[in-house]
This record gives sequence, structure tokens and C-alpha cells, in this order.
Amino acid sequence: MGFAHNNVLHSNHFRKDWQRRVRTWFDQPGRKLRRRNARKVKAAALGVRPLTLLRPAVRAQTVRYNRKVREGRGFTLAELKEVGINRKEALGVGIVVDHRRRNLSEEGKKLNVERLKAYKAKLIVFPRNAKKPKKGDSTGADLEAEITRTHLPLPAPYVHEAPRKITDNERSFEAFKTLRVARADARYEGVRKIRAAKKEEEEANKKK
Repeated sequence: MGFAHNNVLHSNHFRKDWQRRVRTWFDQPGRKLRRRNARKVKAAALGVRPLTLLRPAVRAQTVRYNRKVREGRGFTLAELKEVGINRKEALGVGIVVDHRRRNLSEEGKKLNVERLKAYKAKLIVFPRNAKKPKKGDSTGADLEAEITRTHLPLPAPYVHEAPRKITDNERSFEAFKTLRVARADARYEGVRKIRAAKKEEEEANKKK
């Protein structure tokens, strides 16, 4: 370490008693066993409820990742209404609700509605009092059915199609031109309506 000019001399202290400050993890195997036993006790206390809550299937954000399907935060109120599940009832049967999310496509909404219907068909709600079951509780043979705690898997992101020949219509279709024409139609719709109304009014005045 060199010294130059009129600077302050270094005063580095490298003789600290560092051995007293070393952190060890010799209790790691014991903690691992303790956490595992705690999970077993918790699972037994929870009974036969699913291991994870049901969440919707949504597309990942941005153009780069939107081909992937992942679990979303919660189902929309429109999706729950389509299946006939109340918002408060959903929270009681392991369905997560997100009141802020909006359905931006019919395909996405349909996918999650089917997901809810599949979950509802498999769902078994044990009554608190077997003699007095409430509305929505399972009864009869449903209570004796085989129970599984696995969650519903996410659907495939896209359906694979068998290879086929390109048709003449597909070959002659001009995607860019079609998009530009549709954009222009949407942009000038108001102006064209005003122009057509003015023309009709002029023709009506001529006939008078």
C-alpha cells in the first residue's frame, strides 16, 4: 500500500476478534425436521381442504411472454357470476377473487369459466353439522367419494394442429392491407357519417 502527497495515513484495524462473530448453522438439520413436523400438524388440522387455492389461468405480460400461461391473482366477478358462485362463497371454498381484474377477451373468460366449472364439479363441501346440511353442502354419496387434495393443472397454452396445405384464400389474403383498411374505417367513421348526412340533406333540398 503506497502513500503519496499530503494525505491522511491509513489506520486499518485487521486484528478484530472475528472468531467470536462467526455465525454457524449447526442446527439446520434439526430445524428442517421441526418445520416438516409442523407442516404435517398443520395439514392434519386443516382436514381435507386443497393444498393450494384455485387461481385463474392468465397470459403473461408483454409480447415476449404472452404465449405462456400462468396463474393469476384471482378470478374476476364476471367469471364467478357466469358459474353462479357468490363472491363471499368463493372465499370459503378455496377460490381467490380479484375485484380489480377485468376480462379483456372472450377466450380468456371462457377458459377461466371452464376452470371454475371443473373445480366446482370436483368440489366436496363437508357440512359442519351432518344432520343439518346448509345450502351448498355436499350430501349423500358425494361425502363417501374418493378425496384428492391436488389442485387443477393449468391448461395448455395453445392447441397443436396437424400440418396441412395452405388454401388459396389464405395465400391471397393480405394481412397488412386488411389492418390498414380497418384502421382507416374506424378513424374516419364519424367524418363519413357527417358527410353522408350532409349529402342526404342537400338532395332533399334539391327535390323541394
